[in-house]
Amino acid sequence: MAPRWKGKAAEATALAEPISGLISRLQSLFLDLDSQGMLTGCNVLLSVNLEQAELLNHTCFGRPMITSEPKQWYQLSLEEASYLYHVLKCIKIIDRNMVLKNPEEVWQYMTTMVPDFPIVFKAYAHLRSKNWIVRSGSQYGTDLVAYRHHPSLVHSEFAVLVLSDEAENRNSRLKAWSDYHGALRLCGSVAKTLLALYVERNTKDSSSVPVSCWCLNEYSVDERIISRWNPEQSREDQMLTRKGM
Repeated sequence: MAPRWKGKAAEATALAEPISGLISRLQSLFLDLDSQGMLTGCNVLLSVNLEQAELLNHTCFGRPMITSEPKQWYQLSLEEASYLYHVLKCIKIIDRNMVLKNPEEVWQYMTTMVPDFPIVFKAYAHLRSKNWIVRSGSQYGTDLVAYRHHPSLVHSEFAVLVLSDEAENRNSRLKAWSDYHGALRLCGSVAKTLLALYVERNTKDSSSVPVSCWCLNEYSVDERIISRWNPEQSREDQMLTRKGM
């Protein structure tokens, strides 16, 4: 399915400012400013200046918070904060007592707050590393949605389900043909492609809980696009049409 751009100039705007370049600028700026995020429940609060806020918006990390303070605050999900912290390594993490946390402590906090966090984060980081904009897919009954560029320029192309044998509750969503049919009908009605990401751990002892973010190297992601077969389409008819052209 081809990208659906919002307006005639949207594609040109996206090509002029690729996501990879914006991410590189964000990483460099946040490192220079020694940015810190504060753990609070299932989110991380990040104090930013105007330039940082603009880059967070362009790369779709977090959501701005309206406060009475002169500072600007962004609320990051645990997946977003972990990507900035563990992958881009451009922010530090502190707790409510302003105590700096080390990588193991941050990882332990996030896996405690979200039991299957390693699986969800691996899928999130997999798409982000390919320069997709990744947002929550709850609106479409999926885990994530993936955009080619900023949502103001283009519609999301993929509705993403994250599946894994380590999380039985996740695999229960596509156990019957009726599940596939319903998911495909929904994706078709909103012009999205259904993408299933199967996250598997490549170790003999897959029952143990990953104790640090470095354990994510033990996981692999298998991408599968799920589409609906149309019985009215015939391969032979298509081949004959091509020969006659």
